[in-house]
Amino acid sequence: MVGGRVGQIIMAYLCELGNGQRLYVESRGTQTIVTLASSQAGQQQQSSSGFPTGAWIAPPQVFQSPAGSILQLSTEQGIYSILIQGSSMGAIHDTPSVSGWQQLQVQQGSVPPSSMPPMEPMQPLEPLKMGNMQMSLNPMQMQMGNMAMRMEPPASVSPTAQSSTRRFCSQCGAAVKPEDRFCSSCGHQLT
Repeated sequence: MVGGRVGQIIMAYLCELGNGQRLYVESRGTQTIVTLASSQAGQQQQSSSGFPTGAWIAPPQVFQSPAGSILQLSTEQGIYSILIQGSSMGAIHDTPSVSGWQQLQVQQGSVPPSSMPPMEPMQPLEPLKMGNMQMSLNPMQMQMGNMAMRMEPPASVSPTAQSSTRRFCSQCGAAVKPEDRFCSSCGHQLT
């Protein structure tokens, strides 16, 4: 699509940098998302950065030297360059000369894999059994031999029932016990 307006639709590209590193480049209108993914001996790392490059007018190009890689984007505002060294990347203000650098192949249509698969909801735990001991969580109970322990949620007390058990002095407003005949705060006779 050289010469066409690539930046109007989301376009994705992949480039193998070597040493277990992959570069994913996505055009999202005037924003470019660059993802660097590394995988080596049981380890995987992925980092992404967004750059305000402007709309692309040509597919991206990647050049490599012993010092690092350069991602060059041809945009409506001109050439936009991003330097990739190790696991870091950053925009370069002056367009570097890439003569003598190796141009790497860039493939269209690849998007970075999500770093983690979506999590599935946990299944309820089955009762635990070990010998003559058994334990379950809902409700919390444990049994070992002929001994048992069970914890149930506290019985809910409705606000009306709770207020009927609490009393207050009609003279001073101090809390009084249901069996009190006189207020311990002001001495007022309670009814």
